[in-house]
Amino acid sequence: MMFIALVKFRTMLSREIVAENLKDMETDAKEQVRVVNIYWTLGRYDTVVLFEAPNETVAMNMALRRADRMEIETLVAVPADEGSPAGPA
Repeated sequence: MMFIALVKFRTMLSREIVAENLKDMETDAKEQVRVVNIYWTLGRYDTVVLFEAPNETVAMNMALRRADRMEIETLVAVPADEGSPAGPA
């Protein structure tokens, strides 16, 4: 499944926070979470992360591991051709 994470850091980004995120990404990989891309953004969110996970529970655990450092709004991403009113092609 594909997910979109909208991220806002709770504190100023530091080397320690980056190190914790890298450590968490190792745990994520063990749970079959694959980061597709990370974008820095201007405006309401600091970053947008596109990632794949086997299911919603794994995606939720990924977000909860970072809850002390980040506010994360996670969305399920459904490809447009699969989510059309006519159904899958």
